[in-house]
Amino acid sequence: MRKQVWFLALCACLLASGLAWSQDARITDVIVTNTRDDLILYFRVEGCFTEDLEQAIMNGVPTTFTFLASLNRVRNFWKDKNLASLEIRHMVKFNNLKNEFVITRSEDKGRSIVVSSFSQAKKVMAEVENLKIGKLETFERNHRYQVRIKAELKKITLPFYLHHVFRFFLFLWDFETDWYTTDFMY
Repeated sequence: MRKQVWFLALCACLLASGLAWSQDARITDVIVTNTRDDLILYFRVEGCFTEDLEQAIMNGVPTTFTFLASLNRVRNFWKDKNLASLEIRHMVKFNNLKNEFVITRSEDKGRSIVVSSFSQAKKVMAEVENLKIGKLETFERNHRYQVRIKAELKKITLPFYLHHVFRFFLFLWDFETDWYTTDFMY
């Protein structure tokens, strides 16, 4: 009986620490602007690099941030109309032999960015710049629109047979931010 109580207490502590970590990450510095043809989005994630995550990256564990963005036309008394939904990924892997960080961002069409400092790698991983989220020709004048943004971290992907064995511990490495929502008129 005592072993069960201690095990449940340990699980509760680990679960609480995982939830507390996920609440620290947040979307900030959101800018919604436009060019002549496109609606452009800029934003950053803050509070996403904990000591454990930094240590895992420095040990060569590939880490992927997934960013979800959606553009909706807000309609009164009707369901909002989805105009665009995007999913982009930033992946970092530290190369111990070359002492460099290789970052791949899906919005850059898979082109790799190589940096030598960890602070620069964190900056590149946490920022999304010049993301085209919609064509202005699809917008109607004098209507309200909404952009929603969310970030997720799935630090490690194990082979199928190991994923079931370590499922509980993998949960502690995952996080997601709350949805950040901003409205604007066009």
